[in-house]
Amino acid sequence: MRRLITIVFAMTACTAIHAEDIMVTVSDTRCQTVTGFGAASCFGAMEPYAYDTKPVKLLYGDESEIGLNIMRMEISPNFEGDVNNGWDTPYDWNGSLPSALIVKERGGIVFGTPWSPPGAYKTNGTPQGGKVNDKDDNDPQNQRGKLRKDRYGDFFLWLNMFLKWMHDNGVDVDAVSIQNEPDWWVNYSGCLYEPEEQLDLVKNYAHLLDRETYKGVRLISAEPLGFDPQYSNKLLRDETARNQIDIIAGHIYGHPPFGDKPPHAPYNIPDNMHKAAKLAQKYGKELWMTEHSVTESVDRLPNWDEQLEFAQELNECMLVGCTGYIYWYMRAHWSFVSTGESKYGTDNRRKNKLLPRAYIISHFAKHVTGSTRLESTCSYPFETNADIETSAYIKGDSVIVMAINATDKDDNLEIKLPYSVKSGEILLSTGNEIEKLCQKSPINIGAPVQNITVSMPAKSLNTYIFMLEQSTGIKKLPQSKAANSVTYYDLQGRQLKNPHGLCIEKRADGSSKRVYIKQ
Repeated sequence: MRRLITIVFAMTACTAIHAEDIMVTVSDTRCQTVTGFGAASCFGAMEPYAYDTKPVKLLYGDESEIGLNIMRMEISPNFEGDVNNGWDTPYDWNGSLPSALIVKERGGIVFGTPWSPPGAYKTNGTPQGGKVNDKDDNDPQNQRGKLRKDRYGDFFLWLNMFLKWMHDNGVDVDAVSIQNEPDWWVNYSGCLYEPEEQLDLVKNYAHLLDRETYKGVRLISAEPLGFDPQYSNKLLRDETARNQIDIIAGHIYGHPPFGDKPPHAPYNIPDNMHKAAKLAQKYGKELWMTEHSVTESVDRLPNWDEQLEFAQELNECMLVGCTGYIYWYMRAHWSFVSTGESKYGTDNRRKNKLLPRAYIISHFAKHVTGSTRLESTCSYPFETNADIETSAYIKGDSVIVMAINATDKDDNLEIKLPYSVKSGEILLSTGNEIEKLCQKSPINIGAPVQNITVSMPAKSLNTYIFMLEQSTGIKKLPQSKAANSVTYYDLQGRQLKNPHGLCIEKRADGSSKRVYIKQ
């Protein structure tokens, strides 16, 4: 069965004067394979998240319009124990359980992040970060909350308790993280680590994580606020710690993937994520961006220019080598599903209605998930938040090019591919109105070609999907196979003897679907 090869051209940042055509050259050099995209089911705007599963039903799975496949949840340190309020466990881990069950049923990935270990394990005796006075760091009431050295071993045993509780309640958690924002001193639930302290914790105690019982569970590094590479680089430069860590993670608050500089930024911002990616790629580790919110204002819906900035961020994360992108709340007026608050919209912006930003991420989630990024160059020079950005991907028998045009001028995009293509379609978004989002139309190619010119409207996000002339994907199973025979392939169409991770499940009747298999 032929499958599309998806090439996504995300806007390649450019500042030069527009030429008549913009040229993108795609090579056959393979980069990272993309695990997927997701959001968090946590407190705040998701409440009462223990009971309302409508957001995940709208956002997750192959049948969803959006196609997310990764969900982040908190590993809560809080002792609740009040069965009258629905808690039947000493920890309130069941807060996200209903959503996690649905995500797993739909073939998705669930991972947990501690905002803090239990207070009994910490120097300040509480799950709180300990910063009482935000204006005066020297206030004696401020107690910097850290994990006590004598409880380092208990930390991983506590993570095992979480894995067991979730397993017993129907969810096999795919990964656990060390800590949310270990470099950010807060007055809410939090825990501080220096890079050296995280290294000590992982190097000497991470072997206590019960990977034998919970087969396939992966360990994620701490997730620093601005993707500070000191945290991940210290882990990766130590062989013992490196062998314990599976995924390098971080957030990009104030730090775009490739950094920034004037006039776009008030000062030079370092390319933290880019630097962290280099060592992660060297040692074959996945790179996940696990939290960020993109909005200029908290008191209104994002405008279309801000939606395109979000698309640029998604694209730049892919270009830096990201394999997983996880947004913050899945339900918020600046996110994917509406809260229904009238001050943030009109009558059609009711609670649990998909918002335009959901359709922006769907360009990537529906098409880039499971793909392998191809090296590509744009005729415009690259920089953060450029007027034009592009990226390219191969997926089965299709190539995807994502192109973002943030200018107010229509352009043509000349695409040079390393393969011949015979047909294609465009997925186009040009505004916040529903009729302007994810509109599909065919691309007329005629005879197979490697060079093709397509339109790229002003202020648009474009996904160009081309079908290869020659199939490079999964070959049809022999007719002699039993009707219930199942074979597994990787996302490049190669048959797997020992399938694990994201795979394609192919049955003898010709049907296929994407599945996630634990090791």
